Amino acid sequence: MGMSNVVRWRFHMPEEPPTPDSAPPQATASQITKSAGVIGAATMGSRVLGLVRDQVLAFLFGAGDQMDAYNIAFRIPNLVRDLFAEGAMSAAFVPTFTRTLTVSGRAPAWRLGNLVVNALLLATGAIVILGIVFASPLSRLFASAYAEVPGKLELTIFLSRVMFPFLLLVAVAAALMGMLNSLHRFFVPAMSPAMFNVGSIVCTIGLAPVMPLVGMPIILAPAIGVLVGGLLQMAIQWPALRREGYRYEPILDVRDEGLRRVLTLMGPGVVGLAAVQINLLVNSILATGEGTGAVSALSYAFRVMYMPIGIFGVSIATAVVPTLSRHAARHDAAGMRETISAGLRLMLMMNVPATVGLMALATPIVALIFEHGRFTTSDTAATAAALACYAPGLVGYSAVKIAVPSFYAIHDSRTPVLVSVATVLLNIALNLALVHTMGFQGLALGTAISAVFNASILLWVLRSRLGGIDGRRIVSSFARIGVASLAMGAAAWATDAAIGSWMPERTIAVLALRVAASIGVALAVLDVAARACGAEEFREARALLFARLRPVRRTS
Repeated sequence: MGMSNVVRWRFHMPEEPPTPDSAPPQATASQITKSAGVIGAATMGSRVLGLVRDQVLAFLFGAGDQMDAYNIAFRIPNLVRDLFAEGAMSAAFVPTFTRTLTVSGRAPAWRLGNLVVNALLLATGAIVILGIVFASPLSRLFASAYAEVPGKLELTIFLSRVMFPFLLLVAVAAALMGMLNSLHRFFVPAMSPAMFNVGSIVCTIGLAPVMPLVGMPIILAPAIGVLVGGLLQMAIQWPALRREGYRYEPILDVRDEGLRRVLTLMGPGVVGLAAVQINLLVNSILATGEGTGAVSALSYAFRVMYMPIGIFGVSIATAVVPTLSRHAARHDAAGMRETISAGLRLMLMMNVPATVGLMALATPIVALIFEHGRFTTSDTAATAAALACYAPGLVGYSAVKIAVPSFYAIHDSRTPVLVSVATVLLNIALNLALVHTMGFQGLALGTAISAVFNASILLWVLRSRLGGIDGRRIVSSFARIGVASLAMGAAAWATDAAIGSWMPERTIAVLALRVAASIGVALAVLDVAARACGAEEFREARALLFARLRPVRRTS
């Protein structure tokens, strides 16, 4: 029995012959790098706007009670969004839609897309109604300590009710994103979060002065911005999908095989992708008892750390998943192994240096981004401490975004569920232990350790499912990249310390000089060290960073 037959038995795939003419051509490793470059460029714009959004919030509200209330209120619908709308739905929908596109062609794929969109509208609509009705007990469950501050819990409940409809908007946006990504149209979906940030920034700046005039708290302005941003995130993708031939139809057929497959995967998928978001929720709950500003410091720190995840981790995973799903639909185990290996090695080359860099430059980066207006030096110190503790989990977060869809592509939704449950339990145990010795920074460190555990177990099991994932090459790449990154981190820290002792002022100009000079020296050292260590992925990583300078329209 050949390898393809063995793997097909493991995958439990139906014997349907694919129709090559019905789907886009398969992507090579270099094409994945180019696609990831397009996505990374678009995502970088979105992440920069996200930081601008956070800067506006930090300037207006600092890390005080209003911002704490906003973060918990947004955490509730955002948790459901990440688990249901974007996380599990995307992981279940993209492989199924890609398989339908590959085997049957566009017309059946469009029908499946409409079925999924309408099912999402019904399901998320019901969740939104329940969320609004039960906002009070939910807020008391997650932030009971807020009741000790007059008005803080009531503000959290009010903001939760305002922002819950965001879930419905972003659910549809996630479905549109999945269809476009399956068609190898990456740029517009990657830009859609930028529109969310644009809506949030414009509403916050424009409505903040108006709120007191109508007797409303100023923090309502960014809450309204969340809704406007969700609407824009959906609207920007609609024209691109229409140009591909998609037409919305109000149909729903619960007997449809494709819809059932998506729903079947989504159920365990909610748990399979839940670890990161549940861990963040656990952090928020425990941080509510750590005093004013703890929730906000963790939130700001995670947002800074999530920038390289979005640019490198998400962009690489988004480029890999459609190709991975197509290999699975064709029962091509060798193609899956090669795609996973290439994606993981490229991800390591980008994220290991980012991890070390964030730890080495946490304080000047946070000060440069946030230390304005109501955001004080003590807020910077708290956020930087949390960022340094979150950063080691960056590689784990990014690897999970490749590993979990790989299991769904081979029709194994059980493994991510079991590993996710174990990860959540480990995170709770670590956080309860570390919060007593390290304070809220311990919550960030516990979450980072859990993220690495999550990724490691998933990849270990995936290795046995596929008969290997080129593990020796991945470990060798990690070692080479790790050595080069340590040299880079030492250079970055030394440069920042030297400039800081020479120019101790904390003005924007000085902080910008410290960060820019430290990053410049760090990248030069990384270049030399990576070449000396023989890290072949460095060339591909440079291609990813500069992909926007190349003609990549066919993959955008």
